[in-house]
Amino acid sequence: MHILKTVGEHIRHYRTLRGWTQEQLAEALDSQGTYIGRVERGEQNVQLSTLEKIADALNISVDDLFNQNAFEHLQKDEWIWKVVMMLKEKDPQDQERAFRVLQEMFRP
Repeated sequence: MHILKTVGEHIRHYRTLRGWTQEQLAEALDSQGTYIGRVERGEQNVQLSTLEKIADALNISVDDLFNQNAFEHLQKDEWIWKVVMMLKEKDPQDQERAFRVLQEMFRP
């Protein structure tokens, strides 16, 4: 049961990094938000094919869902890691403000 919880936490992590709600992820999978909620809480068994769809929707690899150190791949990119560490030290309001600035800067 531990692995279900770990995978669920990682799905939640990557979903929120993307700024998606459970309903938005579910829509990308042609599923329901309640299903995603159960998966994220580790209450729902998930088929490997569904994990592949989730990973594709979140633009990550399936390996990222099982990786115990979810930030390991970020540490390899110096500039992204510097931003992560800088924001980690700020309060949630400053983090949100920084996110909105970046979002505006890189809006298509």
